Amino acid sequence: MMSRNNIQNYRFVCTLTFGDIYGQIMVWLITITISLASALALMGARRPVYALVAVGLVVVLSLPFLLFAFVTTLINHIEVAPLEPGMKTEPIPGNVSEQRPVQATS
Repeated sequence: MMSRNNIQNYRFVCTLTFGDIYGQIMVWLITITISLASALALMGARRPVYALVAVGLVVVLSLPFLLFAFVTTLINHIEVAPLEPGMKTEPIPGNVSEQRPVQATS
């Protein structure tokens, strides 16, 4: 018979920091800024609809790449480590599971 590992026998930790995705956000902001600049340049043309189409096209085509880059970065920063028998797990400070809901006073 196969032994079944319980999910409680593993420690899941996300080590993602803002610095890990900072570059991705900056590249996307630069892309959006350049597309808006080109749209302003196209506004003076005979057909300003091209300006709106250009911005929409850049945003629609760049979003999937941004999401793919962010999700793969996030997945690469998830650590899964097996717990050794007798090892005590303590909550990480600042984790959501430690927070208590606000109590209303009357």
